[in-house]
Amino acid sequence: MARNGGVMSDALKERLAEELGVADIVRSQGWGGVPSQQCGNLVKMAIQIAEKNLVDSQPR
Repeated sequence: MARNGGVMSDALKERLAEELGVADIVRSQGWGGVPSQQCGNLVKMAIQIAEKNLVDSQPR
């Protein structure tokens, strides 16, 4: 089931796809063509980025 107005920006998804080496698959087949393991890795990377941004935004 697709979500309307997802949490991650398209720019972030594209950046993560490039880093994972699946950008060509996304361009040719859409996100449905990406293997589930790579999608899991994408989610892990997105969580790491979000956690880092949260820590960086905390006052010191």
